[in-house]
Amino acid sequence: MSNTKEASGLHKQAASDHEEAAKHHRKAAECHDQNKLSDAKVSSKSAMDCCNKAQKHSATACECSAK
Repeated sequence: MSNTKEASGLHKQAASDHEEAAKHHRKAAECHDQNKLSDAKVSSKSAMDCCNKAQKHSATACECSAK
C-alpha cells in the first residue's frame, strides 16, 4: 500500500513539474512574439531547469510504478 501512495505522489510531482515547465515555455514564446529576447532567454532557462527536474521525477515515478 505504501508503494502505491509513493508512486501516486511521485507521478503528481512529475505532472506538476511538467506543468511548471509548460508555463515557462509559454512565457518564452510570448517574449519572442514581443521581441523581448532577454526575457525569452530567462524564461527558456527556467523551462529547461523545470524540464530536467520533471524528467527525473518522471523516471522515478515510472520506476516506482513498475515495481
